[in-house]
Amino acid sequence: MDKFKQMIADRHTYAEDWKKRTGGKILGYHQPYMPEELAIAAGMLPVRLLSEQKPDVLSAKWLYGCCYVAKNLINQVLSGEYDYMDAMIYVEDCQWMYNVLEILCNLKPSLMGHYMFFCDHTTSPSSKYVMRSEMETLKKKVEEWSGNEVTQEKLDHAIELMNTNRRLLRQIYERRKLYETVILGSEMMHILIANQVMDKEEMNPILEKHLAEIDEREPYSDRIRLMLLGSDTHSADMEELVESLGANIVCDELDYGSSYFWNDLVPMKDRLMALAIRYLERPISAMKDSNWRHRPQHIFAMSEDFGVDGVLIAKQIVCQAHGADNYAVWKMLRERSIPFHFLERDTTLPTIETKIRIEAFLEMLRPGITRVRGWHEPLVI
Repeated sequence: MDKFKQMIADRHTYAEDWKKRTGGKILGYHQPYMPEELAIAAGMLPVRLLSEQKPDVLSAKWLYGCCYVAKNLINQVLSGEYDYMDAMIYVEDCQWMYNVLEILCNLKPSLMGHYMFFCDHTTSPSSKYVMRSEMETLKKKVEEWSGNEVTQEKLDHAIELMNTNRRLLRQIYERRKLYETVILGSEMMHILIANQVMDKEEMNPILEKHLAEIDEREPYSDRIRLMLLGSDTHSADMEELVESLGANIVCDELDYGSSYFWNDLVPMKDRLMALAIRYLERPISAMKDSNWRHRPQHIFAMSEDFGVDGVLIAKQIVCQAHGADNYAVWKMLRERSIPFHFLERDTTLPTIETKIRIEAFLEMLRPGITRVRGWHEPLVI
């Protein structure tokens, strides 16, 4: 697990080194619907912009009344931590992130920016044609930025590379279905976050090797099994806290978690249409599920598949997407008699308060779980 934590910590150095080694450009993104295949086919490195807890001295002048993730990204970019980033894309989802794109492109004229529309009605029969047009526009944009033509051969290679990456992540993730699992929630989250700041050509062999290694491990003893829902936080703090209390997060429905790799791209003669369909069919984000409510059923199906005993919902303060969506998720959980605990958090996790609340939640779950022994003992990692 330490190697993946180190990848996250060293992500800026890695991106700078990659740029020197390859001569390619870095494309930063945050939203879950970013089609990485087009950036890879153009010889660019798509990098997910991660928030982190640091003193914020710059963002308040430009953006206020929003989530910490948006403010922190402005602070990081203006502080020079992302000076290696050549371009930034916003794929329509969270409106705070659109403000981040506009502010940064205005303050840093050298930063190339692009707004990509993404349909709110992802299951509409016409959405795939609209999104194919958006894919065509983005293809031209990355060709302009990189100076490289996105040929059919390059796009096919990028599609295969990303499909392999998703398959490897799924193979590791599926091990969490076992009661006596060989991988904990914190390790899986570190793998997922590290994967989104690395070149997939380099990451795929690392994942293949790690998959073989975890299958040789002695399994951890069974613990209370939780599912994690909520806003982006870009850390494994919650998973580590849960593990310290003798439980384990065995699955999630997060944009940077399971939703990132959930479905493959099915090859078609029209590659751009295949891209459009793949991203429309990924698990729907809270922002896009405002009218049709597909998320509750997907969450329920995951809870069944992974045998969860309860659900944690951790919402970022001022996250309007998950705030508006929670009532539908809560309604489903209550109707299905799935215990859940809701809490609001900033990027920094209030450790003592959160620990007490989760510990109380686990105490409520324990009487109904007969298979678990020694659930209250911290996991030995």
